[in-house]
Amino acid sequence: MPADPLDDYIDAVSKALGLSVDDGWKPAVKANLEVSLRLARLVDEFVLPDDTEPACVFAA
Repeated sequence: MPADPLDDYIDAVSKALGLSVDDGWKPAVKANLEVSLRLARLVDEFVLPDDTEPACVFAA
């Protein structure tokens, strides 16, 4: 069975950040990453017209 790219990503990022991720926590980390990636994909795929302006900032 081929390795899951998310497992490799979690290992690489934890190593790069100097974090130790216990094997018992990896399924939870992977589940949260999958949700974050799914939500990011929704935002990325939402098409905006070229003339879209940012919203005004209102302060109270």
